[in-house]
Amino acid sequence: MNTLTQRLIAALPLALVAACGSSPPNTASSSDDAMVYASSARSPSSIASCLKSHVSRAYESHSGNATELAIGSRSDASYFVTLTPNGRGSVIRVTHGASSSNDPPEEEMRFDVARCTT
Repeated sequence: MNTLTQRLIAALPLALVAACGSSPPNTASSSDDAMVYASSARSPSSIASCLKSHVSRAYESHSGNATELAIGSRSDASYFVTLTPNGRGSVIRVTHGASSSNDPPEEEMRFDVARCTT
């Protein structure tokens, strides 16, 4: 075995330990807590319009360039949908609200989001 190969083999355990001990990336804006996180070629306004036609009690608001929908009770929403434009359409992020209500049921909500984003 040549010297370079021996050095690489000797350094391998150190590299593995360093990788395991590294801190995770900042997840403040990640999709970890999202029920649905996807992208679509459709515009945020098109997706919002479609969702409002399929889901009862959808309340639209805007924050910067993002369109936000609260689904369910206006004061205690079951779901929050954030539609952010990107260069090729939209990024869709759906999270559960603080409400213990599941109105509409999660399966139905996922289906409606899928229907409106394709």
